[in-house]
Formats: sequence, structure tokens, C-alpha cells
Amino acid sequence: MKPSRIVRSLLLAGVVVSTIGCDQATKHLARAHLAGSPPLSFLGGSVRIALAQNEGGFLSIGSSLPPGVRPGVFLLSVGAVLLLAAVYLVRPVGLRFSALLCAWLIWAGGLSNLLDRVLFEGRVTDFMIVGLGPLHTGVFNVADVAIVAGSVFLAVAAWGDQSDRPREDDAYTE
Repeated sequence: MKPSRIVRSLLLAGVVVSTIGCDQATKHLARAHLAGSPPLSFLGGSVRIALAQNEGGFLSIGSSLPPGVRPGVFLLSVGAVLLLAAVYLVRPVGLRFSALLCAWLIWAGGLSNLLDRVLFEGRVTDFMIVGLGPLHTGVFNVADVAIVAGSVFLAVAAWGDQSDRPREDDAYTE
């Protein structure tokens, strides 16, 4: 039996609210407990927790832009993209529910990072680093995990979908 439109909408809203809530709560904890502290290390250094304030985008790209340009790039353009995406995602006629769920996960992560930029002078709070030997990630946060996970799941779903059209039993329609 196919879940009703209301159940699906509540699930999507739950994904958005829980993603933003978890991200903002962990960032608050990081700011409150990691400021001025040395990095914490777990699992033989494979997981490190260290406070970082990122003025750039992914991997700090754009952090060297002039201060007068950064707000336009990271506040206005990201805000505009998120607004356009939300308008599209509110009426996702023909999208499979799994793709819609991934898209809203990506959107929620983007919105939570944008919220940081608005509240903290253009900076995003990052605090996690994962690595194995000399290989390691950049510093990231829960919103970044949501964006990457949603993107990977969306790509896998698109790659695994053999047809150009959504299946009738899985399409999110009015």
C-alpha cells in the first residue's frame, strides 16, 4: 500500500527539521565546548574534533575572496539557489519519492549552513575531521554530511533507475 501524500509530506518535513536541528545543536556544542581547546582525537586519530570557522565554501574555497565579495557569493547566491530549489521541490510532479527525499536532505543541509552564515558574520562552524593514515577529510559538520549523503544517494538512485520516467507506484504526484 502506498503511503498517503500527507504521510510523505510529514516524512519530508521531519527530514528537514531533524537535519537542521541536529546540525545546529552539534554546532552549538562545538562552539561552546571546543573554543580555545586542543583537538580531541578518537579511534587512534581516525576521528578528530576541532573547532573551525569556515568563511569559504566546500574545503574553504572562496575564503580568500575580498570581505566585500564573500557575502554576495555565499549569502545571496546560496540563498537564491535554495529559494529556487524549494519552489521546485514543493511541487515535485513526477519525481520519485526517494529522489525527493534526497533532494530535501541536500536542501536542509544547505539551509542550515546558510543559517550559520547569517548568524555568525558569514562563517560556518565546522568541527569534524575523519582520516586514515595520511588521508583525511577537510573539516566538516552535520549539514555537510547531509549534503554529501543526499547527493550520493541521489546519484545512486539515478544510476540505478533504468527508465527515463518514474515508476507509477513510486512517483510523487498530486
